[in-house]
Amino acid sequence: MKRHLWTGAGLMFVGIGAVGAVLPLLPTVPFLLLALFCFARGNPAWEQRLLDHPTYGPLLRDWRTRRAIPRRAKWAALIAMGISVAVTAFTAGWPWLLIPAAVMALSGTWIWTRNE
Repeated sequence: MKRHLWTGAGLMFVGIGAVGAVLPLLPTVPFLLLALFCFARGNPAWEQRLLDHPTYGPLLRDWRTRRAIPRRAKWAALIAMGISVAVTAFTAGWPWLLIPAAVMALSGTWIWTRNE
């Protein structure tokens, strides 16, 4: 029963990651990392399929082995977060822009300090 729940959760995260591949402000790789975690417990064959994926596999393997994020991915994440802060500034204004700015400061610092 647990294997089915882990596999179901992995499929859900793959689905969210697939949506993130199309929508510019929803990340893809973090959800695929969660799917990888779930598949490791529920369906190792699907875990291996994710690791073998031509586009996302190298990013997932780098994270798993070295906890590394490529510089290009770091820049992409920071630019997307910056756009989110700018959109919030123009649409919601003060003080609401402080929320995404704080999230960007915290998570952006964490992302930037990971290995490359």
